This record gives sequence, C-alpha cells and structure tokens, in this order.
Amino acid sequence: MQAQVKEWGNSQGIRLSKDILKSAGVALNDVLNVTVKDGVITLSKPFRHKTLEERAAAYGGKLNLDGEYDWGKPVGREVW
Repeated sequence: MQAQVKEWGNSQGIRLSKDILKSAGVALNDVLNVTVKDGVITLSKPFRHKTLEERAAAYGGKLNLDGEYDWGKPVGREVW
C-alpha cells in the first residue's frame, strides 16, 4: 500500500486506513514512538505494562491474592 504526505494545518500528515491500524493494534488517540534511520520512518507502540485488571482477565478474573501459596515440598536448601 502507498500513502501520500499531505498538508495538515502547519504540519504534514499521512492518513492510514482503519484496516491498517486495526491489524497493527493501533486505536484512535494511541501514542506511537517514531524513529528514523537511514531514510526509513518507523512507527511503533511503546511498551506498556498490563494493569492488574488486564492480568486478572487473562486468568479468568481469579487473582488468588489470599496471601498464601503452596510452592510444594522443598527441592534444595530452602529453610522453612
């Protein structure tokens, strides 16, 4: 696909279709990192840690935060 650089106020901009943004996992108003190297412009999503809610959703909403966890029997020189 090709895109054309156009004027956008006092700046220039490139429009990308919704399909392209969706396939890249980019939503409206997302902030992207811009890097330029050897004449190549690269847009990338910055790394973002998942929230506690997002992590819980990955485990069916169960966090098991009761303070205790059975790690099994000692296998080395652990002191209990």
